[in-house]
Amino acid sequence: MKLLGIGSRIEHPEYGKGVVTNVTTQHYWVTFIDSGLETIDLDSEFDVIEAADGDVDTVSFFDVESSLVEILKKWSDVSEVVPIADKYKGGKLILEPADDSLKPYELPIDTFFHKITMVRDRLRVMEQRINSSDLSEQGKIDLQQYITRIYGSLTSFNVLFKSKSHNFVGQRSK
Repeated sequence: MKLLGIGSRIEHPEYGKGVVTNVTTQHYWVTFIDSGLETIDLDSEFDVIEAADGDVDTVSFFDVESSLVEILKKWSDVSEVVPIADKYKGGKLILEPADDSLKPYELPIDTFFHKITMVRDRLRVMEQRINSSDLSEQGKIDLQQYITRIYGSLTSFNVLFKSKSHNFVGQRSK
């Protein structure tokens, strides 16, 4: 049995997708997207998504963490934790129809905010996939400009973000 190297991507039936961050004589240490760091036996059942070859040797935790962050950003649509503005925590979104005979629709604002951040994160993943695709450079530029216009359409929701660094940013006027 050939050992997987550090940086290999796997899918485990119980823990989901993850990246091998260390290898011992009996275990793989794998950081899984959903469940964090787990140790699994070398002969455990899992699918190899992408094997990283090379000798298994020691690396610093910082190197592993930096590599893992980059790998997870590149290959997943898992989002960072984005906090909602304090003034909206626990609030609700109310859609009130013009027709008084109809009932308003209420939605917890945290649920709505989660959906908005998922849209943003999926747009970011789409950008990454466009950039790494085999499209022509002009094709990539055209799609990037289209995504930028989508971000611009979503700037109304920036009021919900606690930090301006998480805001949607559209095309800047010249």
